[in-house]
Amino acid sequence: MQRLKALYTWFDSRLQLGQPIKEMALHPVPNKTASWWYVFGSAAFVLLMLQIVTGILLALVYVPSAGQAWNSLNILNHQLTLGWFLRAMHGWGSNFMVAVVLIHMAQVFLFGAYKFPRELTWILGVFLLLMTLGMAFTGQVLRFDQDAYWGLGIGASIASRVPFIGSTAVHMMLGGPIIAGATLSRFFAFHVFVIPGMLLAFACLHVWMVVKLGINEWPMPGRIVRRSTYLTEYHDLTKKDGRPFVPGAVWKDAFFSAAILAAVAVCAAVFGPYGPGGQPDPTIIQTAPKPDFFFLWLYTVLSYLPPSLETPFLLIAPVLGIAGLVALPFYAGEGEKSWHKRPIAILMLTTIAVTWGVCTHLGTFTPWSPKMSAWSGGPPVPTRYTHDASPLQRQGAIVFQSKQCRNCHSIAGVGGLRGPALDLVATRLTEDQLIRQVLQGGGNMPAYGKNLSPPETTALVQFLETLHPINQPAAVDASHQAVMTEPALNP
Repeated sequence: MQRLKALYTWFDSRLQLGQPIKEMALHPVPNKTASWWYVFGSAAFVLLMLQIVTGILLALVYVPSAGQAWNSLNILNHQLTLGWFLRAMHGWGSNFMVAVVLIHMAQVFLFGAYKFPRELTWILGVFLLLMTLGMAFTGQVLRFDQDAYWGLGIGASIASRVPFIGSTAVHMMLGGPIIAGATLSRFFAFHVFVIPGMLLAFACLHVWMVVKLGINEWPMPGRIVRRSTYLTEYHDLTKKDGRPFVPGAVWKDAFFSAAILAAVAVCAAVFGPYGPGGQPDPTIIQTAPKPDFFFLWLYTVLSYLPPSLETPFLLIAPVLGIAGLVALPFYAGEGEKSWHKRPIAILMLTTIAVTWGVCTHLGTFTPWSPKMSAWSGGPPVPTRYTHDASPLQRQGAIVFQSKQCRNCHSIAGVGGLRGPALDLVATRLTEDQLIRQVLQGGGNMPAYGKNLSPPETTALVQFLETLHPINQPAAVDASHQAVMTEPALNP
C-alpha cells in the first residue's frame, strides 16, 4: 500500500491531475438533480468512447480505397473472428449515440437548462449534435456500397446548391469534381480524425463547464432565473440541499450507461452489422438508396416537397434551425424553467418530435424523390430519334439504352425523373459540355468516365446532340466559331 501511495504521489506531483479529478468527483449537485432525468449526458459520453474504441479496431482492417473498401468490410463480416460483431457494435453504437444526444438536447430544453449562466454549455451541445450527425453521415459513406455511393451523390448535390461556394464545397467534400478514390480517403480522414477530435475536445469542454457552473437544478414552478441573483441562489441551494456527485449521483449514470451498452450489444448480436450492400456501380440504376435511420426524415421531406421548393428548403431551413438553437439562450435566458409554466416550449417540442417521428416512419417506405420508373428492358428509343441519324448516332442510341440512361432521364415523356428530361438537352449543352457531364457527372448524376469507353462516349454524345427541335439549332460554343475577318484594303 505504501508503494502504491508513493507511486501515486510521484505521478500526481508531475501531472497535477489529482486535485481537478477530486474537484470533478466531489462537486455538489442539488438532491433532486441526482435523478434518472439527468443520465443522458453521461450516456452520450460513454457511447462516444465506445465509438472511438470500436472505430480504432475497425481502422486496423478497413482500407479507405475505392477499390478495396467494400472488400475489407466483407472480410470483417465473414473472415475475421467476431469482425461482424465489431462492425455491428460500431453501427448500432452510432444509432444509439444520435438517439441519446437528441433525447439529452430535448431534456435540456424542457428543463430550461440553457438559461443563464449555461448559455455557452447549450451552444456547445448544439455543435456536438451537429458533429454527431456528421459522424453518422461520414460513417455511412465509408460503407461505399450502392446506398453510400448514391447517398454521397445526393449530399454533393445539396452542397453544390449553396450560393457562391457550392462548387468549392463539392471539391472539398469529394476531393475533386467527381466521386473517386480521393473521395473515400477524404471521408475517412473526416470520420476517423477530424470530427472525432473535435467531438472529444468539445465534449470535454462541455463536461468541464457543467462541473464549473453546476448541474441544472430541478425546474420548480415559481423559481425564476434572474441574472442578478441566480448564482447566489444556486450556491445556497447546493449547500442546503446538495450532495457530492460521487458517490451520491454517479451510480445512476453508471447504471444507465451500462444498460445502454448492453442494449447496443444485444442489437449488434441480434440484428448484425449494416451492409455493405451491392458494390458501388453508377451504371446500376435499379436502386432506391435510403439513408440511415437518423436521416430518414429529410428523405421524406424531399420526397413530398415540389421540386421547386427543394433547394430553398435545403438552404434556408437548416440555417434557420441552427441559428434558432444558438440564439435560444440569449432571447430566453431568464424566467421560468419549469415546463408547467412554459406551454409554448411544450408545444414546440411536441410538434417537432411528432413531425420527426411521422417523417421518419414515412421514410421507411416513401419512394425516392424525384420518382423513377424502371425502364430497363422496356421499349427502345423512339424511331423518330434515329430515323435520319448517322450510323454513329444510332450507335449512341444503343449505348443510351444499354447503359440505362432512361432510368434517370426521360425522352418524349417516357423514362425516369431523377434527372432532367433530355428532349432539349442539345439546346442547353454544347458538345464539350455534354462530354464533360457524361465523364465527370455533376449534381445528382454520377461520373461515367470509368464505365464508358472513348468510342461509346463519342457515340453517346453524338446521339445526345440530335435531341433538339427541328427548327432550333443545337447549342454551340461561340469560341469555336470561325471569326470573320475584314476584307483587305485596296492599295
